[in-house]
Amino acid sequence: MSSSACAVEPKPTNKVDEFTALSELPETSPIEPASGPLDEDEFHATEGIESASAGSASATSSIFAHTYENGRRYQCFKNGRYPIPNDDSEQDREDLKHSMMLELTDGELFYAPIGENPQNILDIGTGTGIWAMDVGDRYPSARVRGIDLSPIQPSWVPPNVDFLIDDCERDWLDQDCDLVHFRFMVIILRDVPTVLQHAYTSLRPGGWVEFQELCGEPLCDDDTMPDDDPVKYMYDLAGKAFAKFGMDVTLPKRLEPLIRSAGFENIHCVVKKVPIGVWAQDKTMRLIGLYQKMAVLDMLPVIAGRPFDALGISGAEGQVTLAFARKALEDTKVHRYFNYYFWYAQRPET
Repeated sequence: MSSSACAVEPKPTNKVDEFTALSELPETSPIEPASGPLDEDEFHATEGIESASAGSASATSSIFAHTYENGRRYQCFKNGRYPIPNDDSEQDREDLKHSMMLELTDGELFYAPIGENPQNILDIGTGTGIWAMDVGDRYPSARVRGIDLSPIQPSWVPPNVDFLIDDCERDWLDQDCDLVHFRFMVIILRDVPTVLQHAYTSLRPGGWVEFQELCGEPLCDDDTMPDDDPVKYMYDLAGKAFAKFGMDVTLPKRLEPLIRSAGFENIHCVVKKVPIGVWAQDKTMRLIGLYQKMAVLDMLPVIAGRPFDALGISGAEGQVTLAFARKALEDTKVHRYFNYYFWYAQRPET
């Protein structure tokens, strides 16, 4: 990565005001929009989401209590801290995003160069466990452990995969890991520096940490997204709402100083643009854009729950905001996209 000054906005909850970024993020090329009319039936027969695991070991947990609000289910472990449900709808959305990520990375599960025979891999915020299971199938030499607040993982998993219900902001049990992996976690953590220290301690010398993160701000390169765009407005509100829970939806683009301060070196960043909707010229990017639009649509009711409640937004006002956003998402003349950040860095060998 090239070296130059890069301003970091102060966010006291994650202590980034103490650091100064040391390098510039890599530049990315604009996504080319489609030049003609789109085929509305192009993805009509899109395959379902699945994770084909060949294993047979049972995952167990005694933490199965939940609470219900506005028809959505939330975990009770650390209840009140996490504003996103853990019910079937949210699990389906997470698995859909896994398929989208595989399309985006051309099948790569991570970028960190850990070699062909890793021994220990830790997946923090494993969710449904789909990433951990895929990694377990692909690397039979490795013991893969997923950690999450919610006991929503399947009962039958590859024999080298297990799950632990725990809070990653507390001390971890695992050590001598080749890779500690996070995906869609940075924006929901209250204390990223502490979590990075846990990751550093859990890694063997020379081991790697990797973050795969969505920066939650819609962007546009060709001025087709107006300042009063309903999708942008909705995400602006969501950012303010998540801040009420001590979370920062734009932190992924400012992770380098935190990673470096934790003691990591050999820091890399891959930035990928993901269209929101099927407006791209490239067919693969249109499929990725479809997945992203579906994930956003499924996220709207979540935002209308605890996040909007935290801002004091009434149910009626929230529904109007979401209705305008849903309608705007269907407009392929507006070329919105998200930036996804893939940060990976190494614990020093000595």
